Amino acid sequence: MSTIQTLPNYINGRWCASPNATDYLDVINPATAEILAQVPISPAAEVNQAVAAAVAAFATWRRTPAAERVQYLFKLKNLLEEHYEDLAQTITIECGKTWAESKGEMRRAIENVEVACGIPMMMQGTNLEDIATGIDEMMIRQPLGVAAVICPFNFPGMIPFWFLPYAIATGNTYIVKPSEKVPLTMQKIFHLLDKTGLPKGVINLVNGAKETVDAILDHPQIRAISFVGSTPVARYIYSRAAANGKRVQCQGGAKNPLIVLPDADIEMTTRIAADSAFGCAGQRCLAASIAITVADARHSFTEAIAETAKNRVVGNGLDKGVEMGPVIDGRSKNRIEELIQQGIEEGADLLVDGRQPNISGYEQGNFIRPTILQNVNPSGEIARTEIFGPVLSLIHLDTIDDAIALVNSGQYGNMACLFTSSGAAARKFRYEAEAGNIGINIGVAAPMAFFPFSGWKESFFGDLHGQSNHAVEFFTQTKVVVERWPSNWSRQF
Repeated sequence: MSTIQTLPNYINGRWCASPNATDYLDVINPATAEILAQVPISPAAEVNQAVAAAVAAFATWRRTPAAERVQYLFKLKNLLEEHYEDLAQTITIECGKTWAESKGEMRRAIENVEVACGIPMMMQGTNLEDIATGIDEMMIRQPLGVAAVICPFNFPGMIPFWFLPYAIATGNTYIVKPSEKVPLTMQKIFHLLDKTGLPKGVINLVNGAKETVDAILDHPQIRAISFVGSTPVARYIYSRAAANGKRVQCQGGAKNPLIVLPDADIEMTTRIAADSAFGCAGQRCLAASIAITVADARHSFTEAIAETAKNRVVGNGLDKGVEMGPVIDGRSKNRIEELIQQGIEEGADLLVDGRQPNISGYEQGNFIRPTILQNVNPSGEIARTEIFGPVLSLIHLDTIDDAIALVNSGQYGNMACLFTSSGAAARKFRYEAEAGNIGINIGVAAPMAFFPFSGWKESFFGDLHGQSNHAVEFFTQTKVVVERWPSNWSRQF
């Protein structure tokens, strides 16, 4: 009988058990229900230790030239490439997505490391000589100090890298709190970070749950906090951290619409829409959860997407040929099924029913097959609530103006997509749609690492987003210097 591993924290350059933890949570493979490890709920004492280590490291780290700091990122990039497939496999085992999806996730993580290697250029300030006679002025960027990230379960490899490489490259020290549901990927990444030779205290990992998060939010020496997750939690973290005087960026939930115009290429649109709605089992903040067909697009798209959904291969993400894995846990599965039933009670027709999937050999897994509801009430709960599962709601409207109006009426503004062959329609949509990430004939409008991951309305709380120059601005503060050196002053000592 094998022993279940209890995961350690990583504080001040060493792995250490959580001596003060009294509660532990099981880390469970969502496809097999196997217990993979136990994660401690680290109390405030461990957060305090991590912050103390980060504070102690900051004075030296911020004085390390930026060109030297990014050398550690070059080493990290090479290590991530070397362990790429192992990390992807770990993501699949603890998160449930297919191996191909997990490899794509790690590729996005590596891309952010690559972009952050350009920090010496991205962090440059500005200057202007002779703003007045004999007076020069400059703006410089300096690191904040200690920053932290609170991570979600759905992208344990990618999302931390929207923030981590930029934070340390700009001269900050950092604390990572991984999701208690999927902590194994970050454990492996920290083993690689340790191999880079980063000075002690520059990076720290503290496992835990809400108690741990609250200690991070309240600690007076943590200057900035990043978070990705649901809107209720994002609002809570933003409010509490901001009230404590911290700089905060919180990515929240989404209800992403996908509009299909009559002139769209239905074959291409169907393939892309299915990948958007059912990829990663719908557990991503850029998943399309509503398909709005306009005018004559209704029948051709509905028939095609239903057939595609029925034929999608569901199973363990490590198995060959599997196109969709399980959702993260039983609680999520139950919630998704309850929302499907609610949609039916609101008058929607169940076009494809993914409940009771009967995945042979994985009867204990948290599986739901792709599900499609049609004739969904645009004002109903199923059309407004983030489901976070492989469920697509079909709504039919008469015009693109009606579709855009529906898009803009929602509380979220993370992503919206349009499928068309009309440049005029695309421009109209791009201009009028109220969402931070827009896709034109693209089903998952995920920005590359050199663009910010945007989000509007209740999909984002804060100002500066993750990735790109936004991350550089978030992790630095500006200092403006005005200098006068009159030519008649002599140098005397």
